[in-house]
Amino acid sequence: MSYATPRATTRPALRRLLLGAAASFAAVGSLAGVTPAAHAQADGVGLPSPARIGDGPQRDHLTVTVKNAGGADGTFELYCDPEGGSHPDPRGACAALERDTRWGRDLFAPAPRDGFCTMQYGGPATAHVTGTWSGRRVDATYDRRDGCQIARWDRLVPLLPDLNAGDGA
Repeated sequence: MSYATPRATTRPALRRLLLGAAASFAAVGSLAGVTPAAHAQADGVGLPSPARIGDGPQRDHLTVTVKNAGGADGTFELYCDPEGGSHPDPRGACAALERDTRWGRDLFAPAPRDGFCTMQYGGPATAHVTGTWSGRRVDATYDRRDGCQIARWDRLVPLLPDLNAGDGA
């Protein structure tokens, strides 16, 4: 007496499962590369944007507080898609954030603790960024205490002030 399931009945079920999983991954992967500009274009032709399905329009919004950065100190609001707020360069800041946003990667993640960082001091400037970017909550702090932190800060210029410009703004 055999209790094994015949191969002819298990393979179609396995094939459906694998094809369904592959289709799901393909669908998610195709959404990962869609930019806010593409969402806006979809809205323009009457198609719902993924950012706007559900409870109404959602905009990326960040509050940036900069201290000890010379003339660049202050608290600024930034809105993207469309750009606006009290930030000195909303278009540039949104473009920089959009350029570095990648699916599955936290744009605002701290520098790795086990990384090798140059022992240089970039000054006393600090920044605190809170809000929502790309549908995710943001609560990140920045300083310029070593090479890794300086590089992390500089990646977000012009969201954060360009302190390498020589004038501190």
